[in-house]
Amino acid sequence: MTTADTPLSFSVFNGPFRIAQGPLQVVALRAKRALDSGAAGPVLVFDDQNGHCIDIDTRGSDDEVVARLAARLGLAAAAQDADEPASEPRGRGRPKLGVVAREVTLLPRHWAWLSAQPGGASVALRKLVDEARRVHGDQDRQRQAQERAYHFMLAVAGDLPGYEEATRALFANDRARFIELVADWPGDLGEHATTLAFGDE
Repeated sequence: MTTADTPLSFSVFNGPFRIAQGPLQVVALRAKRALDSGAAGPVLVFDDQNGHCIDIDTRGSDDEVVARLAARLGLAAAAQDADEPASEPRGRGRPKLGVVAREVTLLPRHWAWLSAQPGGASVALRKLVDEARRVHGDQDRQRQAQERAYHFMLAVAGDLPGYEEATRALFANDRARFIELVADWPGDLGEHATTLAFGDE
């Protein structure tokens, strides 16, 4: 599935059938075509990174739909950029190395410990975060995959047979049981939920 290192992917479903997957603009236009042709639906677009259903405005021409999406994506990028410090001409001293300043709230004993570490608080915090990512990376990825699949399942499969048991198997990380329970779900729902939960392998 998608990570910070891969392009974002989206999926559009017409009822239980996945009719397109890929970049948001491609998926949005496929959703528009389905709606314009009187799809039985519901036609739903999902963010494959988190499993959430998202709203797409498909009114107007293809160019208008794409323009609205570009503006939406531009606003999201601008909001992300606002979190980063403004670029300034480099002066003397060490380079910024992509460092982003954010507020951290700690107890005095935490600050005292951090300040006593080689390199100071910032270096110590970066080392702690890197170590936590190394130690807990697999666990974090599993949790994110479970949450991603759960959000998708909640939106499309809440009334399907085996939903509650499949949810329990999902959070127990029981792949074989999960696949068995979703195998009879209509269309592409079971396959997509499995991919979100456990990847393509």
